[in-house]
Amino acid sequence: MGTETHFAEPITTSQITQKQHYILGIMETRCLVSICVLLGVVVRWGVSFNSYSGAGKAPLFGDYEAQRHWQEITYNLPVHEWYFNTSDNDLNYWGLDYPPLSAYHSLICAQIAHMIRPKWVQLHESRGYESATHKLFMRTTVLVADFFIYIPAIVLFCLWLNDGTIKRKICTLLCFLIYPGLILIDYGHFQYNAVSLGFTLWAVVALGLGWDGLGSMAFSLALNYKQMELYHALPFFCYLLGKCLQMGLLKGGLLLLKVAATVLVTFALCWLPFLSDPAQTLQVLRRIFPVARGLFEDKVANAWCSLNTVIKIRSVLSTDFQLYLSLAFTILAVLPSCIRVLTKPTFWQFKLALVNSSLGFFLFSYQVHEKSILLASLPICLFLNDLPIISVWFLQASTFSMLPLFLKDGLLVPYVVTSLAFVFFSTYLLSALEHCSEEELGLVFYHKLLFFLPKMDLALILRWKFYLSIFAMASLSIATVTLSPPPHLPDLFPVLVSTFSFVHFLGTFIYFNILQFTELPNKKRNKKNKKI
Repeated sequence: MGTETHFAEPITTSQITQKQHYILGIMETRCLVSICVLLGVVVRWGVSFNSYSGAGKAPLFGDYEAQRHWQEITYNLPVHEWYFNTSDNDLNYWGLDYPPLSAYHSLICAQIAHMIRPKWVQLHESRGYESATHKLFMRTTVLVADFFIYIPAIVLFCLWLNDGTIKRKICTLLCFLIYPGLILIDYGHFQYNAVSLGFTLWAVVALGLGWDGLGSMAFSLALNYKQMELYHALPFFCYLLGKCLQMGLLKGGLLLLKVAATVLVTFALCWLPFLSDPAQTLQVLRRIFPVARGLFEDKVANAWCSLNTVIKIRSVLSTDFQLYLSLAFTILAVLPSCIRVLTKPTFWQFKLALVNSSLGFFLFSYQVHEKSILLASLPICLFLNDLPIISVWFLQASTFSMLPLFLKDGLLVPYVVTSLAFVFFSTYLLSALEHCSEEELGLVFYHKLLFFLPKMDLALILRWKFYLSIFAMASLSIATVTLSPPPHLPDLFPVLVSTFSFVHFLGTFIYFNILQFTELPNKKRNKKNKKI
């Protein structure tokens, strides 16, 4: 019986060329991503050389001291004393008021601080401690958390969950990374917002890829790091519940059990040291949900503060009534988008609901801080690729709304530099002023809404409003820095900044709510709206 020899087919030149192009494409993408991340890190570290909240301002100092003090408390005191007022833990001096996961993060930082220099976290003696070395350590802790939690989630979202060419995705990534609002707060003012926002973004990425269990765990971690993540909770709940209902009784029931078990286990692990004693649990809840602070503080760009310039709400209404009023308005504000994503659980609707929920909470909820606008800025960043001009416009307005805080912290120069860089690169790289036709932005519906007016080029009007808005922000910034307010109106410029920003936030809220119930004709949007 004869044997037959088989020879492999020869590899053609075209196949080799295709393989080389593929490998070169991957290498180029990795190189560009690395450059974008490096630029993001450079911007962050550059801002960190500036002043911070409460620098040299005794006796309470500022948020920098609050974070340092929490390290002192968590390192030196047993867990059951972290949230209670004792002789070693004066809650009036930056008492811990964030959920357990944030406290554990402070403990980890404290362990490292104690190894480097024990006096940084020495009980009582370290209050108000300030030095160049300690500042370097604190800034590094923010960068490390950012680098391992927030930045990887941005990279994955921009590369995996955005449409378009790789060049477009890289441009979106860079603009996402250099958003100045978060950088100025975390690396200037000093906080760890990127941790909770990073966990939330990981949850968004996981749900976008169909990993519902992982997404539920990531968002549970975000909630256990900062309670303000409740701004995003309803869209997550409604999206997952709607998905379960859509899958049918058996598959949907199994998914619901999986998600519920994941959430319960994650919460139980985070709260484990506080669950043995009900008094401990109640005290932690009282600390993280304070009611006595009032409807709002300082000049925040939300509905209540803006209305307070005309009607002194806090004087006219009782504290209890203010609480119930804000609760009612918040529920009414977020309910339509939540119902929409519940009945139509697509990833596109989920992203829109995140924007509408966070903005609804910011505009109408109780005890809102100016920094809370970062919770609305994150979901807006998710639309940098899809709605560039709207996203860039809002994100710059959100940064501008915190101008009084930046001036108080001595962050004028980084505010100007990062804002100019963000607006320039975002409008240029994303072609924001070109990608703003009525079809692309979903403005066709407005012609039906405003049928009684003559037909106008809404895209052109939008571009001019963008130009005027940026000019007004620049002018108000210059006026705030260079001019002195009238003696009888000492808060004139902060009020103008907050009211001007409020108009932008309210307009964005209305726009995204209309968009939530409008089918966009663009094929790219229709592709995004496919059921997952």
